Amino acid sequence: LAQVQDHLGSSLVGKTNHTMGKVHGSLARAGKVKNQTPKVAKAEKKKKLTGRAKKRFVYNRRFVSVVKSGPKRGPNSNAGK
Repeated sequence: LAQVQDHLGSSLVGKTNHTMGKVHGSLARAGKVKNQTPKVAKAEKKKKLTGRAKKRFVYNRRFVSVVKSGPKRGPNSNAGK
């Protein structure tokens, strides 16, 4: 049993169960998955729109070219293609 005093001066008596155990395995295997995956070069992408041009793009995507056929699809859905 361990006796612990809190900030008011009263003592609490209870059983402590603090074992200093291992948590995540050995460090010998650290980075195993990242090191065994093949390196793929980044593809060139078109630069992202900023400012007024981005607002215009978002407005057109949301409100102007809305297709009203079938259930609503998410922004990453390739169902229409």
